[in-house]
Amino acid sequence: MTFSDIFKKSFLEGYSGTQLTTAQIIIVLLFTGLLGIYIFFCYRVLTRKTFYSKNFNISLVAMAIITSAIILAIQSSVVISLGMVGALSIVRFRTAIKDPMDLVFLFWSISVGIICGAGLVEIAIALSILVTVLVVALNKIPVAKAPKILVINATDSIEVDDSIQNAIRSNTKIFEEKTRRVNDGNMNLIYELRTNDGKSLVNALNSISGVSTVSLLSHDGEVTF
Repeated sequence: MTFSDIFKKSFLEGYSGTQLTTAQIIIVLLFTGLLGIYIFFCYRVLTRKTFYSKNFNISLVAMAIITSAIILAIQSSVVISLGMVGALSIVRFRTAIKDPMDLVFLFWSISVGIICGAGLVEIAIALSILVTVLVVALNKIPVAKAPKILVINATDSIEVDDSIQNAIRSNTKIFEEKTRRVNDGNMNLIYELRTNDGKSLVNALNSISGVSTVSLLSHDGEVTF
C-alpha cells in the first residue's frame, strides 16, 4: 500500500458521511412531499390568477423533493457531495419569472427541501406556517387605488379642448395630461387620473361634439404613492 492510498483512505474515513437507513430516507422524503403539496395549494390560492402556471406549481413540489434527496445523498458520502457540487455548479436557469411572488415560493420550496434533507422537519413545518401567515396577512393590507388612463381622440379646436377640460374637471379632482399629439386636424390626448365614476366621465366626454373616441383604461399593477 502506497502513501497515496493511505492518505486517500484516511481522508475518506475522516470525512465519512452519515449512514441513513431506508426507513429514515422514506420518512424524510414523505414529509418533504407533504410540505411540497402544502406549498402547492398555498401557491394556487394566494397567487394571482392572471399569472398562475400549473406547471410551475407542480415544479415546486418536485423541486422540494429533489432538493431533499440531494441533501440526503450529500450526507451519506463526501465523494457524492463533491460530485454534486461540481455537477450543480454548471446548471443554469434562464426561465423568466413573471411575478416576484414566484421567487418567494421557489425559494420556499428549495428551503423546505434543504431543511427536511438535513433532518430538521420541525423547522420546515414552522417555516411553512410562518410564511403562510405572513403572506396572507400582508396580502390583506389595502394599497392605494391605481390611477386610470384616459385616451381621447377628437377634432383639434380650442372649443373642443376647453369642453374636454371642463368635463374632466367636473368628474375628477386629480388628473394630469401625459400626452398631446396633433395631426391633420385631429388630436390625441392621454390623461392620468383618479375617478370613482368612470361611466359618467366617459358619457360626458362622448357627448361633446368633435370627440370621436374615448377609452378609459385601468390596471392592477404597481401603484406609485
